[in-house]
Amino acid sequence: MSYPKIKQPKLSDMIVQSLETMILEGSLRPGQRLPAERELARQFDVSRPSLREAIQKLEAKGLVIRRQGGGTYVQQDLREELTDPLFKLLSEQPEGQLDLLEFRHAFEGIAAYYAALRGTQADLDSIHSCHTRIKTAQQQGDIDIEAVAVMDFYEAITNASHNMVFLHMMRGLRPLLEQNILHNFKILYTRTTVAAKIDEHRQLLLEAIVQRQPAQARDASYQHLAFIEETLLDIRRESSRIERSIRRLEQN
Repeated sequence: MSYPKIKQPKLSDMIVQSLETMILEGSLRPGQRLPAERELARQFDVSRPSLREAIQKLEAKGLVIRRQGGGTYVQQDLREELTDPLFKLLSEQPEGQLDLLEFRHAFEGIAAYYAALRGTQADLDSIHSCHTRIKTAQQQGDIDIEAVAVMDFYEAITNASHNMVFLHMMRGLRPLLEQNILHNFKILYTRTTVAAKIDEHRQLLLEAIVQRQPAQARDASYQHLAFIEETLLDIRRESSRIERSIRRLEQN
């Protein structure tokens, strides 16, 4: 009986696999510059020719781009298909905004569930830090900064879920989601009592994740987004009634 020979993997292929894993898990982000070749070779404890070969393979796959005299970067356009003109068009339609909110209802709920289940202490610290930045933006009265901070909060929760598909979907859709959050704030904050209610929901979500209660975290996310959706629809109905009343008055 003959046994097949076991082939040792090439060192450059092992480096490629390590860097691909870092890109997938989000340790290396789109647009991020890799360390200098000498430093990266030192960190991997490999020769510079092996590292150079690995970078060439990643470049051929379209995962990194080398700039003459400027270093090597993770390809910025990795998320391009998720933010094409179709999504921009979607974001500009009122019904599209509600559809996006329904998507968030499902996506953020399950991300919160797994964040409570799998999040490390470093993940929880990051979520806490983002929550603090939301409070700071609210105190400053800057709704644009608040929307960015809220988006950071949800991305931190998604990171804590340790699901690579969730992470890249969140990052790919981030411009669209951030715009949705800002759009909602501009409508919701026309009612003075809404901001406090949203803060209460977000606090419950944070506590459930920190206390590692997956079902409660998912439910807190669901209740939070259901409240936002119901309030938006109610404001829309109220606005429609006012517009009808104005038209009737003008006709008389």
